[in-house]
Amino acid sequence: MSRVLLIALLLPVAAVSAAAAMLSVNSRDSGKPALPEEQRAAREKFFGSGKELPAIKHGQEMRPTW
Repeated sequence: MSRVLLIALLLPVAAVSAAAAMLSVNSRDSGKPALPEEQRAAREKFFGSGKELPAIKHGQEMRPTW
């Protein structure tokens, strides 16, 4: 089998498998409902709020090691 024929066969197979993977991933996400309010509140309470952290004053400067 020549290289050109092998490549010509592998390209459509790769394209079809990539399309199938994308469809399966997208189909899983579309059926997922949004979190209910009480579940979201429980997560925020456990993990902390989604607020931004305050700026660090007089902190150690990060420098590259090289």
